Amino acid sequence: MIYLDTHIAVRLYEGDPSDLTPAARNKLGRDDDLRISPFVQLEMEYLHEIKRLRASATRIVSALEVEIGLRVCDTAFPLVVRQALEEYWTRDPFDRVIVAQARLHQAALITLDRHILGHYSHALS
Repeated sequence: MIYLDTHIAVRLYEGDPSDLTPAARNKLGRDDDLRISPFVQLEMEYLHEIKRLRASATRIVSALEVEIGLRVCDTAFPLVVRQALEEYWTRDPFDRVIVAQARLHQAALITLDRHILGHYSHALS
């Protein structure tokens, strides 16, 4: 199981994973259980609303479901919040929930965010 951070999902949608390390690209190519937190979907929609993304979150997620088998994680939200309460290292609510969701499953999280990479041992770029 691999979780994708918001910018990684967007880059995959745009067909540009060039910033990823070979190890991250290899892991993406080998794992068929790719997921995002619902907060990734919410963050993408927020970015769309403020015109930083051209496509809506619904369009991006739908395309990635077909192209790479991406799934939106359905872990019960109270469990995610309970874990997010332990993520003291950030004040960013999106990062806090996205990492909490991956941590609950002890899953890899592909991100380019240096702050996440420094605080979540299963994060890779």
